[in-house]
Amino acid sequence: MKSRCDKLLKKLAEKNIDAAIITSPINRRYFSGFTGSNGVVIVSAAGRVLLTDFRYTIQANMQCAGICEVRQVDRSISPQLVEAVLNEFGAKVVAFEDAAMTVAEYSGYIKLPFEFVPSSDVICGCRLSKDAHEIAMMQKAQDCADAGFAELLKRAKVGMTEIELRNELDYLMRRFGAEENSFDTIVGSGPNGALCHAYPGQRRIQNGDMVVIDFGARVGGYCSDMTRTIAFGQPCDEMMKIYKIVHEAQLKTLGILRPNMVASELDLCARDYITEHGYGECFGHGLGHGFGLEVHENPYANSRSTELLVPGSTITVEPGIYVEGLGGVRIEDCCVLTEDGFINMCHTTKDLIIL
Repeated sequence: MKSRCDKLLKKLAEKNIDAAIITSPINRRYFSGFTGSNGVVIVSAAGRVLLTDFRYTIQANMQCAGICEVRQVDRSISPQLVEAVLNEFGAKVVAFEDAAMTVAEYSGYIKLPFEFVPSSDVICGCRLSKDAHEIAMMQKAQDCADAGFAELLKRAKVGMTEIELRNELDYLMRRFGAEENSFDTIVGSGPNGALCHAYPGQRRIQNGDMVVIDFGARVGGYCSDMTRTIAFGQPCDEMMKIYKIVHEAQLKTLGILRPNMVASELDLCARDYITEHGYGECFGHGLGHGFGLEVHENPYANSRSTELLVPGSTITVEPGIYVEGLGGVRIEDCCVLTEDGFINMCHTTKDLIIL
């Protein structure tokens, strides 16, 4: 954690910023290790302080030992309490999370005698390249997801509702070590598979259905994210054709994935292949996104992206085709870039599974 604060301080110094106030739960955890729901972290070259209330001081002292000084304050953590620390550190120019701070919070801070600089991009940018611990946690999360899915395949059957399938998978991921889901599991069966983010309902899975299952586990605060589309009985010819196209598009895209490429190149690879096969209008979302403490974070791989996929950055590769009234197919792996290639964290086969 200390090295993460040092990384932030280096970025702030390059912009002549004296200190940063960190208020979002995700970044608060990243820079201090604190997982409680209430706190403000102040980082400067003169010191690092976590302000929190009585409910969390024991926890904070355990989690932040050697990283931040913990100071117990009122539950509201008023701007004046933050002001006192900034004055103690001699700060004049202060970075804040403009993408996370509410209007009400901001209206309180701007009354303080400091120059506040919107800096969410700088603060969040520290999380772009994952370290060895983060990668290990994400791999553990993905292993839980893979194991849960493998067991699900033994239990899934025609006649189950989407909700029943979702609940079974959620339980199994926890059984194999997940702390919780990294997001609400998506299950879209038959025509519901055309809903990219289908919310599981009472529809019963029928013979011949393709079922899109998008799911992830969380371990140590870190997320995994994968999608597999499976069949219950023999699907129709068009759905088999669509599966083959999506499968090949994903393999081609993984085949060009490399460090220091522009993220839009990934999107273009999958999109061109799907378009060439007549389904371009049925692939309406971006190719992928980063993941870590959040299931969706930078970088993003879409047609407009100019971001570089640097070593240590994460990216999902998830092309899909969605045909209203018929169904959908999406195949997603979660990957991390290395110095000379990438690691695909997913181990579940992408060959069509027919139950």
